[in-house]
Amino acid sequence: MPSNPAAPYRSFTIDEWATLRAKNPQPLTETELAALRGRNERVSLDEVDQVYLPLSRLLSLHVASTQQLNVGIRQYMGVEQGKVPFIIGIAGSVAVGKSTVARILQSLLARLPEHTSVDLVSTDGFLLNTAELKRRNIMQRKGFPESFDRNGLLQFLSDVKSGKNNLKAPVYSHLSYDIVPDEFVHVNQPDILIVEGLNVLQSHGAKLGEPNVFVSDYFDFSLYIDADADVIRRWYIDRFLALRHTVFNQPGAYFSHYASLDEDQARQTAAQIWESINQVNLFENILPTRNRARLILHKSANHTIDAVHLRKM
Repeated sequence: MPSNPAAPYRSFTIDEWATLRAKNPQPLTETELAALRGRNERVSLDEVDQVYLPLSRLLSLHVASTQQLNVGIRQYMGVEQGKVPFIIGIAGSVAVGKSTVARILQSLLARLPEHTSVDLVSTDGFLLNTAELKRRNIMQRKGFPESFDRNGLLQFLSDVKSGKNNLKAPVYSHLSYDIVPDEFVHVNQPDILIVEGLNVLQSHGAKLGEPNVFVSDYFDFSLYIDADADVIRRWYIDRFLALRHTVFNQPGAYFSHYASLDEDQARQTAAQIWESINQVNLFENILPTRNRARLILHKSANHTIDAVHLRKM
C-alpha cells in the first residue's frame, strides 16, 4: 500500500495496531479458536490479541455511532421502523481466509454487551444452482459476478436494511458444490450482519434495465483480506491437496474424482484450476475492489496478518 501522505489509507504495523486493543480482555480459548479456523489457517490467540481485538473495538465504535444516528433520524422523520442491522462486508480471493476472519469477528462482536446478536451470511448461498449454471453454460465461471443471483442478494440486503424480520438466506454446500435445497440461514433483525464473499465490493456490472444498486451500497463497514497472488495460489493448492483426504472422499462429494489423484497430479490439477478460473477472477473482478474497502488486512506467506490499512476519515 502507498505510504505517501496523500494516500487514502493510514498504514499500521501489527505492533502499532495492537496498541489499539486498550484493555479489552481475550475472550476466546484455544479450543474455541480452533473451531473458528478454516482449513490450513493458522490464527493464534496472540493474533486475536494483536489484530482482531483492536478491530472488534473499532467496529463496535462504528456500530454504536451508526445506531445512534439511525435512532436520531427516525425520531426526526417521525418514522416507526424496526431495528436496522449494521452490515459488515468482507471481500477477498478464494483461499485467502475470508470465512475465518468473518467467524472470528462474529464470535468477538457477539460477546460484547452492546450487541449480542451477530449473524453471518456467505454470498456463496446466492450462487446460481448447478442446473442453472449449466443451462447458461457458465459452470467454468462459477464465482465470477455473473454466476450469482445478484437480484436475490440485493433484495435480501434491502430487506435486512428495511428492518424486516424472519429473513432467509440460501445455503451453499462445498461438498455437493451446489445450493442445498430447503436449507437456509435465518436472519431476524440482528444487531450486526456480516456478509462475506468474493465480489461483495464490486461497483460495476449492472445490466441495462437492472437497478443501478450494488451489494456494497448496503454496507456500513467493509474489509478486504489481502495477500500476494503467488501466495494465495500456494494456499489454494495446499487446500486442494488437503481436500483429497477429507471432503473429496465423503459420500456425495462433487469432486470425488479428484480423491484418487496422486500428489503430483493433484498439484497440477489445482494449479490449472487456479490459473484458468480463480486467478482470472481475482485480477479481473476481486483485486480491483480492494481500495473500496474501509480497512485492508494484509496477510503474509505464513497466513498471519502483517499489516493493517485503515481508510482515513
